[in-house]
Amino acid sequence: MSSEQQNFFELLKKAVSEAYLNAHSAPEDIGNWKGDDIVSFQEDLFEKTKGRVSEKWFYTYFKNRSEKLPRIDMLNLLSEYSGFENWNDFKNTHRQAVQLKKRTKRNFLWYALAIIPLGLIIYSLIDFDHTYEFCMVDEDYGEPISETRLNIKILIDGQSPVYFKTDSTGCFQYKSKEKTIRFVVQSPYHKTDTITRNIETSSDATVRLATDDYALILRYYSSGNVAELQKRRKELGLLIADNARIYQVYPRQTGIEMYTKEEFINKLTIPTSSLKNIRILDKQYEDGRIVKLKFSTQ
Repeated sequence: MSSEQQNFFELLKKAVSEAYLNAHSAPEDIGNWKGDDIVSFQEDLFEKTKGRVSEKWFYTYFKNRSEKLPRIDMLNLLSEYSGFENWNDFKNTHRQAVQLKKRTKRNFLWYALAIIPLGLIIYSLIDFDHTYEFCMVDEDYGEPISETRLNIKILIDGQSPVYFKTDSTGCFQYKSKEKTIRFVVQSPYHKTDTITRNIETSSDATVRLATDDYALILRYYSSGNVAELQKRRKELGLLIADNARIYQVYPRQTGIEMYTKEEFINKLTIPTSSLKNIRILDKQYEDGRIVKLKFSTQ
């Protein structure tokens, strides 16, 4: 990475440390954190952002000097944890602070009176390419969807779609002069979704996809993979709190039906037509587990 990128990342590491130390005890230098400190930080990160970093990732980027920056979705996640909207917001905030320290009042006035107007004129005449980068993340677990390369269809007004696939990290990049991008994400085991983002109003590169339980469970049944089916049931058991309030909402407000945790897990692990048509209306989390869930069957 460039020296400028390295400087920004070092500032981000310091900001992450400060955010964690507001309510926890650990060495001020994040590079000196050890086992219990790292585990406690992972839990605090998930509680505040619903995102995770592995211990291997922590050692690669925080305890050692990496030759490259982390993925953009991880930079956004850590920036959010530190109190910023995203990585761009973090960089802009710190870039301005550095610039203000370097400039004298006279240079600043000259810049404001001469350079900025000229720059705005030049900028308005140039049609710049914007680089978009998006990373696909599992909605429930906050982990990158990297085992399967997902299909991306870029929708362009007046033109045929452009097709991409996510890379080994679950991300893809796209350059365009347009300030808005619209694309469809298609995954074998997550629900298809259409995403619209604006380069000026939203630089959040994380796209959270809901699991397609019907496709996933059908694969387990058709292949006779009992071990994976039991693993999925166990994952759901850990994800859903024992006392979770689970409601099925019926059309036209004709009523609701309550489900126990076990009943709902059974519903999600048998490939029936009703599972294929389940739509999650609302989910609420506490300490990383679902405590309230509403769904309907279309």
